[in-house]
Parts: sequence; C-alpha cells; structure tokens
Amino acid sequence: MAYWLMKSEPDVFSIDDLAARPKQTEPWNGVRNYQVRNMFRDQFEIGDEAFFYHSNAKVPGIYGVMKVASKAYPDPTQFDPKSEYYDPKATPEAPRWLLVDVKFVRKLAAPVTLATLRAHEPNLKGLALLAPGTRLSVVPVRPTHWRYILGLEGR
Repeated sequence: MAYWLMKSEPDVFSIDDLAARPKQTEPWNGVRNYQVRNMFRDQFEIGDEAFFYHSNAKVPGIYGVMKVASKAYPDPTQFDPKSEYYDPKATPEAPRWLLVDVKFVRKLAAPVTLATLRAHEPNLKGLALLAPGTRLSVVPVRPTHWRYILGLEGR
C-alpha cells in the first residue's frame, strides 16, 4: 500500500463534501498536471490511503483520510466543452487526463494544520508538501511520515 496527500480547495470540494456523497465516493477530477496524471496511471492502487488536505483555506491542513477506490481512468471533464476542465486537444480515443475515485474513510478529530506540520518539520524531513516550491496537488507520503502525521491528530 502507498500513501498520498491530495489537495483540494475546501470552497470547491472539501472533506465534508466527500463524506456527503453517495457511497462517500467521488472522482478526483480536474487534475491538469502530467506528473500527477502519471502517478494516477502508474503508482496509484485501489486501497492506497490519502490525506485530504484543504489548500487555499483560512487554516490549510490535513482534515481527513480517504482511500483510492478505483484504478485510473479518463477524466470525463476533459471532453465537456462546458466544463472548466475542458481540454480541446483531448479525445475519447486519445484522452490526456486521468482521475481516480476516492472514498471517505474519516475526518480527523482535529486538523493537522500546515503550521503544525512545519513545527514538526525536523521529523518530517523529505515530506514533499513542506519542500520549497512544491505546487503539485498530489504528492506521495512515506509510511513513516504517514504514521507520524496521524500521531499529531488532535494536538
């Protein structure tokens, strides 16, 4: 099993939105970065776990846990001219963008804020989220970092 951190702006889609979805499952759509697309295609497996991170929030941080619920498949928003994620170069025969379905596991008792993560940076050395210049919406999390971050819950 691999671990991930997946970012979403809470005013667009939040951990509460995921929890409220039918079967508590939702396609993680709209990703338009080739590196993340390749992670979805080549590294994501059903059952992998991911932190749900609220970015561009009043208090950015990890607010919940979810699981990968599908293999990667073409993101249908790339084909919809009415979608903000439309890509005129993508076709059903040659899709450019992939997504995975995610399933709600739980909200954290209290968020692990970005400030808390930064305060524990010596113990989280190598966590991509804390690296200068990291802008990816999906990043891998080492198992040791996963366990350490879960230990910060509620602090």
